[in-house]
Formats: sequence, structure tokens, C-alpha cells
Amino acid sequence: MSEVAERLAQLQARVAAACARAGRPVESVTLVAVSKLKPAALIREAYEAGQRDFGENYAQELRDKAAELAGLEGLRWHAIGPLQTNKVKYVAKAAHAFHALERLEVAQELSKRRASAPLPCYAEVNLGGEQSKSGLAPEALGPFVEAVRALPGLRLEGLMALPPPTEEPAQARGYFQRLRELAQEHGLAGLSMGTTHDFELAIEEGATLVRVGTAIFGERA
Repeated sequence: MSEVAERLAQLQARVAAACARAGRPVESVTLVAVSKLKPAALIREAYEAGQRDFGENYAQELRDKAAELAGLEGLRWHAIGPLQTNKVKYVAKAAHAFHALERLEVAQELSKRRASAPLPCYAEVNLGGEQSKSGLAPEALGPFVEAVRALPGLRLEGLMALPPPTEEPAQARGYFQRLRELAQEHGLAGLSMGTTHDFELAIEEGATLVRVGTAIFGERA
């Protein structure tokens, strides 16, 4: 068994344990393996170990890896980073889902360029009001959700957040609870939240997708 396969097995066990604590079926959580800046060879190793969902932050890297690994049946690409309108074409063509929707002009361009089935999207929320991070303020969600729902090429599945880093589990849990409440307010079922450091808390608070890279592929250079 490869090192990636071993890490993936350990991670899947932790996901299953978190689901059990929350009284949820393990199938209710999708593990997105964040493969940004990692070589295609490592993605192949994870694929051979059973992983099918992979997350990329950069549109052009997603485009290139999707082309290189096009022969891997059932592989699903998740675009998880901020997107500029001039890079929309890559995500519209290659992505199974987009997790960082925060600008209406990007949503409109994605809708226009999406030629296949509507693209599942998650609106990004800036829960901590951090200047350094992208995402919508919670109070701006209503009009944005309404506008995106009207676009034919997209399907708004839920919300995404990358909360401020904290060593306090109670504080992290509070952010995840807040995202869940916001999703419920707007009639959305999907919650893309939780990374290597806090995915178990996120699952306990309702995450339907967790985005984990380091725990699978190791630290990035």
C-alpha cells in the first residue's frame, strides 16, 4: 500500500468516526482530496485507493490535470479557489462543482459558458469578516442567492466557508454552526466546510463536503 493510500485509509476512518458521533451515515459526507500543487502521480495513487473527488484552487492547474487524467473514469474535479472571469472557461468545462462562488459576474459567466448539465455551486461566506479573505458577508447572501438561482447554467447547492484559524474547538464549532444556520435560512442543504485541521468538528456540525489536502498528500512545498 502506498503512503497516500495509507493516509487516505486513516482519514476515511476518522470521517466514519465523526459521522458515527453525529449519528449520520458516512455516505452523507463527500471527502474532497485537495490536490493543488501536487503532481498527477499522487492523484493517481489516491484514485487507485478509491478516492474520486479532488479539489483544485487554480483554474489553469485544474484544466491541465483534467486533461492529463482524462482517462480516469469517474474522477470528479472540484474548483475550490477564487475565480476571475477570464478563467471561468476552464472551470465551466472541467469542474464537477465550484465551491467559491462570491461574485455575480462570475456566476453569470459560468452560466453562459456551461455547456453540459448545470454546475453545482456553493456560495462562499466570509464568516469572520476578514479583509484578507474572499466571500460574501452573511447579510449579502439573500440577494446573491436569489440572483444565482435564476441562472440556467448553475445549480446552487449550498454554502462554503473557510473560517478564521483557531486553536479553540468551541470557536471553530461556532463558525460551522453559523454556516449551517445561514444555509437553513436560505433553503440550502449543502455545506462545504472543514479542512485537515477541523474536518471532524465540521462533520459533527453538518458538513456535507470536507476539503482535506495535507492529511492525504502531506505538506506542500
